[in-house]
Amino acid sequence: MLRVITASLLFSFGLLASPVVLAEHHNLTIDEELEQKVIAWRRDIHQHPELSNREFRTSALVAEHLRGLGIEVQTEIAHTGVVGMLQGGKPGPLIALRADMDALPVTEQTDVPFRSTVIGEYRGNEVGVMHACGHDLHVAMLMGAAEYLAQHREQIAGTVMFIFQPAEEGAPPGEEGGAELMLKEGLFAEHKPDAVFGIHVWGQAPVGTIGYRKGPLMASSDRFEIRVKGRQTHGSAPWAGVDPIVAAAQIINNVQTIVSRQINITKAPAVVSFGIVEGGVRNNIIPDEVYLEGTIRNFDMDIRQQIFRQLTQAAEASAHVTGATAEVTIDEGYPVTINSPELVAKMLPTTQRVAGETMVHESPLVTGAEDFSFYALEVPGMFVFLGVTPEGQDPAKAPANHSPFFYADESALRIGTELFINWVFDYPEAG
Repeated sequence: MLRVITASLLFSFGLLASPVVLAEHHNLTIDEELEQKVIAWRRDIHQHPELSNREFRTSALVAEHLRGLGIEVQTEIAHTGVVGMLQGGKPGPLIALRADMDALPVTEQTDVPFRSTVIGEYRGNEVGVMHACGHDLHVAMLMGAAEYLAQHREQIAGTVMFIFQPAEEGAPPGEEGGAELMLKEGLFAEHKPDAVFGIHVWGQAPVGTIGYRKGPLMASSDRFEIRVKGRQTHGSAPWAGVDPIVAAAQIINNVQTIVSRQINITKAPAVVSFGIVEGGVRNNIIPDEVYLEGTIRNFDMDIRQQIFRQLTQAAEASAHVTGATAEVTIDEGYPVTINSPELVAKMLPTTQRVAGETMVHESPLVTGAEDFSFYALEVPGMFVFLGVTPEGQDPAKAPANHSPFFYADESALRIGTELFINWVFDYPEAG
């Protein structure tokens, strides 16, 4: 979902990771034929994007492909989700690989021959639909990995779970979806993975570069609403009513002290931002109510709950001082995306071997959010960024994820596919 994409991430993926002794494995690679298949799948999916919980064509394409490979398939999980199970030829762990399938309500502005011209419906409005966040690449890479792994199943130690997930960008209003619903419907209930891996392409990082981080990587994302209620009166006689605009102003100011004065920011950064302020219909009428809405981002699950409590207290107390009332509603969204430090350390040599040691960097914290976080709270997870900015283009000036001009260098598809494959083969033997 990467709801906040900033140029600061560029490949400030930071300093090169400390030298690591590479694993004594040969790099498993895909051939030209499979690479071309992956590219073709990506272009087909890109040209036929589908919004969250509406990924009917994409899920059918995935399910047909997996069945053709002899992989056990389950469909209609969390509406349109597809899960494949591949039993290896040797005993070993259960490893999950995840790709998200949904597109965004964005009208594509690129000039690629396979650009989307699809029109969809979003929140009651007619909108263009585009894979502006690269989920088409994610699906194609995992389809390619599934084909390779199915062809080499006898050499696999353990079982591979392929998770093709809908609605990472968020379910439509009034619906459930995404990783949370897949888990709610029992994704890990019968077969709980030993580890789960995910890749997200990044529009502002050089093609083929990998960004990783141990521990918190991406922020939680929560939405809050505050309804400030007063008593309407004429603007010339404010004493005859209760002014919710003044109360709302006090709330906005006082809420800013939560992060600046009440949160231990040496432990983890946090952001509380207001994005909507609505109230009043005329210059000389003090209204009954003001509506506020905003977002909360942070990197610590305990601090997240602390912010919820303090936001509610600050809003209610600030309103009370003015004679108004405040009703606070917090819509808990995606948790913090936390990479298992042990899993990242274990698989870093593999990642460096596949991508090239100089191409793998430590990522800074990202205030965007991802619902891969739900999986990583259940089992050890590793989520990495894969750069897709074409060679020769300044990443700082490249269109970011969610842009109508988002463009991905397809040479990254090979690297992502091979990462999935090599993680599967190396995980059982890695130290």
